[in-house]
Amino acid sequence: MGVNKVILLGNLGKDPELRYTTSQTAVCSFSLATGERRKDASGNWVDHTEWHNIVTFGKTAENCSNFLKKGRQAFIEGRIQTRKWQDKDGKDRYTTEIIATTVQFVGTREGKGAGPSLSDSIEEASTPPPMPNLKSADAVAAASSGEVSFDDDDIPF
Repeated sequence: MGVNKVILLGNLGKDPELRYTTSQTAVCSFSLATGERRKDASGNWVDHTEWHNIVTFGKTAENCSNFLKKGRQAFIEGRIQTRKWQDKDGKDRYTTEIIATTVQFVGTREGKGAGPSLSDSIEEASTPPPMPNLKSADAVAAASSGEVSFDDDDIPF
């Protein structure tokens, strides 16, 4: 048995696309960008953006289509899935997607406050708790005026 769990916080790269299956199940897909800073070979900080293909179903898909727009920040929980398909030339292709089970809208939508929180298990929208302002470890270290001191007893191993 294994664990397949994904948690992402990022910004939409394009407006969500809503479509319906032949059995009238709503399917919404959109891209989400996450970013990180890392040092390159010469020691300079560079930004790296990773793009994720997100897919939602049902009521969550419909709400994502109605409330999310390009640039909007979202918190996604779900699982990774790779599917195989054939292109027009009959060649096998593979697509890796995040199947989102929970989508929370973060930030504001046109200055109107926090948006609703969505999950396949709930039908009504609710307001998510406010996200704290988080600082990176590098920002905390840069802000500290001296060395950090601790006793050997503070180390958990």
